[in-house]
Amino acid sequence: MVSEQQPSAIEGAKVLMVGAGGIGCELLKTLALSGFRDIHIIDMDTIEVSNLNRQFLFRQSHVGQSKAKVARDAVLKFRPDISITSYHANVKDPDFNVDFFKQFNVVMNGLDNLDARRHVNRLCLAAVVPLIESGTTGFLGQVTVHIKGKTECYECQNKPAPKTYPVCTITSTPSKFVHCVVWAKDLLFAKLFGPKNQENDLNVRSSDSSSSSEQVEDVFEHKNGEEIEQYARKIFDHVFGYNIELALSNEDTWKSRGRPRPIYCKDVMPTEHVHQNGNQGRGSAAGDMASVSAMTTLGLKNPQDLWSLKENAAVFLEALKLFLSKREKEIGNLSFDKDDQLAVELVTAAANIRATSFGIPLHSLFETKGIAGNIVHAVATTNAVIAGLIVIEAIKVLENDVKNYRMTFCLEHSSNKMLLMPVEPFEANKSCYVCSETPLTLEINTHRSKLRDLVDKIVKAKLGMSSPLIMQESTLLYEVGDDLDEGEVANYAANLEKVLSELPSPVRGGTILTVEDLQQELKCSINIKHREEFDEEKEPDGMVLSGWTQAQAAEKNSKVSADNGASTSGASQAASTVPEDEDDDDDLQIILPPVPGKKRKLSDVTATSGVPSAAKEPKIKRKAEEINGDKDIVMLDDGNIVKKGEA
Repeated sequence: MVSEQQPSAIEGAKVLMVGAGGIGCELLKTLALSGFRDIHIIDMDTIEVSNLNRQFLFRQSHVGQSKAKVARDAVLKFRPDISITSYHANVKDPDFNVDFFKQFNVVMNGLDNLDARRHVNRLCLAAVVPLIESGTTGFLGQVTVHIKGKTECYECQNKPAPKTYPVCTITSTPSKFVHCVVWAKDLLFAKLFGPKNQENDLNVRSSDSSSSSEQVEDVFEHKNGEEIEQYARKIFDHVFGYNIELALSNEDTWKSRGRPRPIYCKDVMPTEHVHQNGNQGRGSAAGDMASVSAMTTLGLKNPQDLWSLKENAAVFLEALKLFLSKREKEIGNLSFDKDDQLAVELVTAAANIRATSFGIPLHSLFETKGIAGNIVHAVATTNAVIAGLIVIEAIKVLENDVKNYRMTFCLEHSSNKMLLMPVEPFEANKSCYVCSETPLTLEINTHRSKLRDLVDKIVKAKLGMSSPLIMQESTLLYEVGDDLDEGEVANYAANLEKVLSELPSPVRGGTILTVEDLQQELKCSINIKHREEFDEEKEPDGMVLSGWTQAQAAEKNSKVSADNGASTSGASQAASTVPEDEDDDDDLQIILPPVPGKKRKLSDVTATSGVPSAAKEPKIKRKAEEINGDKDIVMLDDGNIVKKGEA
């Protein structure tokens, strides 16, 4: 599979793969067959049934086992003479530090989420190790090369933030089915089965509670001696009946929008019918957790069927009772999992009942699962093509063939008679806060926002730091780590609950904060700009971070579109903090790379006021596909690549 000149570079290389899923299985196989003899794999996941259709190294008997270990064992059966080291672990674990990364000649990512990709990018920069990134979604895919000092890093172009929705829209005025899914998954499911002490915007006060009562009853509390049947009906009436009536009491809200309809259990599900189904459930749900299904109990077979309101009510009640009777030990520690059949059933039914109240079209379980889990059905062939391209670029990197490095994009339909579009890598973005250490600007109300808000919404969520340290000049405001004593832990915990302007070293407009992650060896400065008010719809976080995408923003006026063959996914409106939704209608303009053969660098693009050669292509708006598994969406903005990670 390789030329005679290449074996020495390949055989002597020590390479790291991060991810052993859809791309990872193909990549490990291709590396082994291409002559690589020292391969290390990191993956924290275990094998699930849904992986088996495309992750070909796994079999039914492997379900529940480590992906990294099983992949290693499978490849060693046909290449027993090579060394493959597997790690069933999270790449963000402290053991995988900069020194660990320095031992490798090249790192190859086959990851399924943005957070881990950013973490690996930063470790590769700190260790000065070449990184080859990749992603696929359906028939689309790409491979990109990132080498410190020679090309842009993975974060040189901004990755779109997860889609968020204002709390008031989710809790009071949903207008899309995705809003109902967010409510069912992130509020209702979390309140029913998640940690009891977590904050939640769902109204928990029962209709029986006096407005003057100091001790407000939590209707979600399952009291000792309370029958499961009675509890399930109480929850139904509270969330779909009483809470809707409570919302209707605010007349101003409904002056310009349709009024929702309260739905009570007695109106759609007679008591005797519910008892009958409950008895069936107790008889059929014994055994392992995979067999616990409200659909099975109720005789609903096709997940693509649209359920009636009565069927949705029956599924909701039955699923809730099954959780309480068959999975009671898990309650308090559960979070939504798209591969948890009972969880998907409950969320689907709850979302549909709420949608009925607000006059929103209903969706099937199959569609709801796609929305809630951000699912795009993978194409094994695309993963195989991308894996091959990764190995090609890895060989170039090992041979230091800099002039032939390419970022390659896999298209669904040919453009210029090509399905694979190679592009010369771009130079580093001088405004990148990761590889250029450009200061950032944060607009925030320093008199209202707490340090916790800054840490959770900015430092961790947007900057992707796992173990942050925050300083103002010589004062340490916040730090995490195992080496802290009890006094320090208590002090930093207290600081988290303080308003920024009331910290020991007050943070006000004009303050410069230094934020550092010692594990990633990343440090950046944040200029604080005080701002009084924020638009709740457009700026739901109550703060705005800017500064690392200025170069890109300057070029938006010359944006052009071309058809890349992207298709509209059934999951195009994903839920909650749903990755990859750009705006309300989910439209995304995708721009093809320049004509192959013409060398393009970032400096070339920013220096010209003209449009790229892709401008000659027809202008067509395409909807963005949602990300799942090893997926990325690629948007080329006048030659600037915007890689959309989830996945």
